[in-house]
Amino acid sequence: MKLSDDIITLKGIGEKTKESFYHAGIFNVNDLLHYFPRNYLKIPSIIPIAQCKDKERCIVRARIVREAQLFAKGKLRLLNFQVADQTGLARVAVFGMPYLKKTLIAGREIILFGVCKRTANSITIEQPKFLQEDEYQKIRNSLQPIYSLSEGLTNAKLGKMVEECIGCMKELTDYLPAPIREEKNLLPIEAAVKMMHFPTSIEDVYEARRRLAFDEFFLFIVKMYFLKADTEKNMVKQAYVETAEVKRLIEQLPYPLTNAQGRAIHEIAEDLCSGYQMNRLLQGDVGCGKTIIAFCAALLAVTNGYQAAIMVPTEVLAAQHFRDITGMIKKYHLPFEPVLLCGSLKAKEKRIVQEDIAKGKYNLIIGTHALIQDKVEYRNLGLVVTDEQHRFGVRQRMQLMEKGQDVHVLVMSATPIPRTLALILYGDLDVTVINELPAKRLPIKNTVVDESYRPKLYQFIMKRISEGRQVYIICPMVEEGDMDHVVNVSDYTQELKATMPPNIRIAMLHGKMKPAIKDEIMQEFKDGNIDILVSTTVVEVGVNVPNATVIMVENAERFGLSQLHQLRGRVGRGEEQSYCIFVAGNNSEKTIKRLEILNKTNDGFEIAREDLKQRGPGDFFGLRQSGMPDFAIADIFTDSKELMDAKEVREILKRDYHEEMEQIQKALISKENFTYIDFHSICL
Repeated sequence: MKLSDDIITLKGIGEKTKESFYHAGIFNVNDLLHYFPRNYLKIPSIIPIAQCKDKERCIVRARIVREAQLFAKGKLRLLNFQVADQTGLARVAVFGMPYLKKTLIAGREIILFGVCKRTANSITIEQPKFLQEDEYQKIRNSLQPIYSLSEGLTNAKLGKMVEECIGCMKELTDYLPAPIREEKNLLPIEAAVKMMHFPTSIEDVYEARRRLAFDEFFLFIVKMYFLKADTEKNMVKQAYVETAEVKRLIEQLPYPLTNAQGRAIHEIAEDLCSGYQMNRLLQGDVGCGKTIIAFCAALLAVTNGYQAAIMVPTEVLAAQHFRDITGMIKKYHLPFEPVLLCGSLKAKEKRIVQEDIAKGKYNLIIGTHALIQDKVEYRNLGLVVTDEQHRFGVRQRMQLMEKGQDVHVLVMSATPIPRTLALILYGDLDVTVINELPAKRLPIKNTVVDESYRPKLYQFIMKRISEGRQVYIICPMVEEGDMDHVVNVSDYTQELKATMPPNIRIAMLHGKMKPAIKDEIMQEFKDGNIDILVSTTVVEVGVNVPNATVIMVENAERFGLSQLHQLRGRVGRGEEQSYCIFVAGNNSEKTIKRLEILNKTNDGFEIAREDLKQRGPGDFFGLRQSGMPDFAIADIFTDSKELMDAKEVREILKRDYHEEMEQIQKALISKENFTYIDFHSICL
């Protein structure tokens, strides 16, 4: 068996199962070996029934004291029986397996592995796994991998297939020379891959993950240097000249710009007028006023006779920018001729807009990915602004640049990361940081509570709605899954509709919806036709809804602090007092201490620093930062040391290991559709 062999060559995989693997992105043996668990379950030891704790997984050995009864519950069949040991009695509930009834005979001893639910008078073990004695002895006190599953795949199936391929791990080629691995205390790639699937302890997982995070950072940095070499300080044929319109606009604004905004506009103007191509990252906290800076940059380009394009991740956000600039044109008599170009335009409308852009009728083009389609040609594109940089790949930004000659680039991000890390991650860009918020914004009032406060929170929400305000409620999941006690959007929305008065308008939003439906719901919310929007993190990069003054995040412990801060940025955008409520799914000291960081400050940069201090390697599950390139494993906060090491190793290889560096570069260059998670492809 070879790493390049199709997955169907494995024993037990037929045509139907093959399609399930393909759907999960597993096409060959190498893909399977690099399809890592998303979490691990520590198998506990057998305990007496009386010691089972509420909402925790447990293993008990007990005798059946009452023969199983079969009941119908909707379309499902429910088996219900009782077991007992010397310490107590437990009820067992098993859904969807009526065929087990004939084996569940009174007096039989069984081993059950499941989640315990306790009340004052009873103990219930729901949907347990039935273990044989030898099976239990094999897995006791071990770590069982939990994979992300698509339809047709199970943890057992994936684990069995990986075990079958274990011999192929010897074929994995390590691009890192042994001396460098030893200096940086990194595992060989073969050992790292094996430990991710078959760890003997959580420490194994930490070490394996550290090596794989390093790989992602390293290959990302190498790719970024390729891009930097292509774009570094290219001279332009004609430099811009400073025009009076930008200064005049700033003087007419109804609010003063902050010092940081003024500095950013100055640096961008210097770039545009320098005679060299601009490649600049504008990094600023949520609500810091990056959009007006983008408009000023576009104004300088337009008054120099060029077209400017602003690309954003959603149609709702594009429409918002278009409305904002249209209003400014009327109010301040700006020389913009704007147009909105999005995928939802009808074919005829889109064709007319594209023709007019090519003729130069429009000098400001605002839109989504539609801006980079092959059919879109620009008459004289001079400036490209990409808003929320992390939502677009590097290749997409390059595609837009290539729509013109000597195109200047401004990319914007609200991700609060330290400048040193930003310089590495955005190695092909200069960095400008905005570290101030507009003066008239009232600080958001924050609170951290546990689930017992929910009735009071609902009363608070209803009071705000009665005052004419709107509310976001954020859930970690779309639908019920295999994560216990985690709130999901679908069920929560139904429960909320049953709880709230019928006059309160409630809608849900999540990433599995079609883009047009998502945009329609967000627009309805923006227009004030929805009172409560129950959503996943798809609203993290959202439109400006000043009337939304409350955001409540359920299971807040499941998110990274910087992501929670991004979500908090959905409110506090008007002059009314806004509130952010973090509901902890557990009230452990560690959880509350971590969330209290958000309670103490609204400064995204300070939050990022504190998050980095508090988070250890054991916190990487469910706490990934949002707003960064889509690394499969790495996290720039948890793994900041590996990020710095990766930059250093790249320089060492370039200097001392020419042959190895050439092989890496060839492997990367051969990957035409390079993505951030392509690091394992050079192991082939």
